[in-house]
Amino acid sequence: MGVLNNNRKNVTQTSRNVLFITRTAILMALTLVIQMMGMPQYATGPLVNTMLYIASVFVGILGGVAIGLITPVIAFWRGILPAPLGPMIPFIALGNVVLVVVYGLVEKRNKYVAVVAASIIKYLVLAGAVRFVVAVPPKIAQMMQLPQLITALAGGAIAILLSEILIRRGLLKPLSER
Repeated sequence: MGVLNNNRKNVTQTSRNVLFITRTAILMALTLVIQMMGMPQYATGPLVNTMLYIASVFVGILGGVAIGLITPVIAFWRGILPAPLGPMIPFIALGNVVLVVVYGLVEKRNKYVAVVAASIIKYLVLAGAVRFVVAVPPKIAQMMQLPQLITALAGGAIAILLSEILIRRGLLKPLSER
């Protein structure tokens, strides 16, 4: 009996791993499609942040972090991020990671507080980078400040609405609930 229970746990863990990898890959692909559509920052920014929040909800912090680390690098390689933003790539990635981690840790208590906290901390990372660490043209520095806070907050609002619809309609469950 113990051997059968162990085998069932292994199968369950394996299927969770497959689900994690599959969902993360799909969310990554959707995020890259959003980036490649060539929309202005005020549309792309909230949608990319939405995907980071959604990843945190449906695949967990690790999946969201993976997406947050990879998207700025790929966006730069594909020419979606302009060349003057090159020095900001590590800070954009760090800002994405902070957004996902803070949201993932606080969301269970209060998703609205989680969005505000995650957005503010991401903003502080990016604004602090252009103010104290990286020398970029003033227009680029301006893009990395208040617009980042606004797009992170907007992305959080969209993500809360979208994730609630998906969960309530039974279309998708957070991986942590499987």
